[in-house]
Amino acid sequence: MHIKSQKDFWSGLMFVAVGVGFAWGATEYSFGSSARPGPGYFPFGLGVLLAILGGMVLFKALTIETSDGEPVGAFAWRPLFIILGAVALFGLMLPRAGMLISLPVLVVLSSLASDEFSWKGSIINAVVLTALSWVVFIKGLSLTIPLLPGA
Repeated sequence: MHIKSQKDFWSGLMFVAVGVGFAWGATEYSFGSSARPGPGYFPFGLGVLLAILGGMVLFKALTIETSDGEPVGAFAWRPLFIILGAVALFGLMLPRAGMLISLPVLVVLSSLASDEFSWKGSIINAVVLTALSWVVFIKGLSLTIPLLPGA
C-alpha cells in the first residue's frame, strides 16, 4: 500500500483517532433513545461521523494520486502554543472578567497565531462572535455566564 497524499493520510488518521476516542468516551454516559436522547447520544454520534469522515479521507489518501505527494511540512509550534494559551487564559478570565472582556481577548490573541493577522479583521471577528455568543448562550439558552466583571 502506497500513501499518495501525506497530508490527507495524517489528517484522516487524526480524524479517525479523535472520532473513535469521542465515541468510546461517550459510552460511559447514558444513551437514552432517539425520542429522548441522553448525554452520551450526541457525542457518540459525532464521534462516529468524525471517524467515518476520517476513513473517507484516509481512503482518498491511499487511492487518489497527487502531483507532488503533498508532503507534510514542519509542525507549527508557535500557533499551537498561542491558541492553547489563549484558550487557557479565556478559561481563567471568564468567571472573573465576564464574557464581554474575556471573549474578545480570546479571539484577538488566537488571531495572532495566523500569518494573515490584521487588527481590523480580529476586532470585527471579536465583536461579531461576542454579540452572537451573548444572543445564543445568555439570551437564547439562559446560561448563567457572567457578562461583566463582578456580575
